[in-house]
This record gives sequence, C-alpha cells and structure tokens, in this order.
Amino acid sequence: MAGHGHTPAAWTGSIIAFIGFCVAGAFMVMAKPVGFWAGMALIAAGAVVGGAMKVAGLGQKPHAHPVTQTEV
Repeated sequence: MAGHGHTPAAWTGSIIAFIGFCVAGAFMVMAKPVGFWAGMALIAAGAVVGGAMKVAGLGQKPHAHPVTQTEV
C-alpha cells in the first residue's frame, strides 16, 4: 500500500484527532469533565472531517489491481 495515509484527508483527520486527544488528556488530569468531553467531541470531529474530505475526493484513490489468469 504505497502512499497509505499520505493524503490531505488523512492528515487533516489525524491532526484534529491528535488535538482532541491532547485536550481530553489535559482536562482529564485537571478533573474537568466538560473539557474532557469537548476533547472527545474533537476526536469524533476528526473522523467526520477526514471521512467527508475522502468523499469529496481528497482521500486515497482506489487502486485497480490487474487481473492475472492462472493456468489450471
């Protein structure tokens, strides 16, 4: 899978999710549930944004695998 994850959709979704993990982790240490759940919402938003960008054509294109015939 050459090029796996090297797309704008993958980078954007991963960065948003990473920020969400950082926010959720920081607020968990501070014992602030509202901030923790805001971070969790950011993680979910990263998945939604990455998926939407993939649907919009900014994700990895499907590869057509050549069909080879084998002798039986």
